[in-house]
Amino acid sequence: MLVIGGTDTYREVCINAATLARRAVAVAEDKQANEIMMLDLRGLTTIADYFVLCTVPSERQMRSVLKALDEELAQPPAANPRIEGSPETGWIIMDFGEVVVHLFSPDQREFYRLDRLWKQAQPVVVVQ
Repeated sequence: MLVIGGTDTYREVCINAATLARRAVAVAEDKQANEIMMLDLRGLTTIADYFVLCTVPSERQMRSVLKALDEELAQPPAANPRIEGSPETGWIIMDFGEVVVHLFSPDQREFYRLDRLWKQAQPVVVVQ
């Protein structure tokens, strides 16, 4: 749960962002996404604390992964993520604030190469 106020607020937000990102990894893995990578962006940018990158081989499977992530993660305190893109475009972004989940088609993953763009970020979880 995200806690506002108190002396340990930053620490609690980071712990919970990491937990949310790990849940995203687990859901994506359960739905057979490939090349899943959780990157720790803390200290590198204010965009988010973590990126979760996933490759999803088909539009149908991308819809399934998106639905599972939305159902599993879009609950307090991470309710109402901002979702951009579609399975037809090959790239969907789910923005939970501290955690941003990227679902890519294989072609879009190779084209954008976010894992290489953010190579300074520490990989926390890598699932092939």
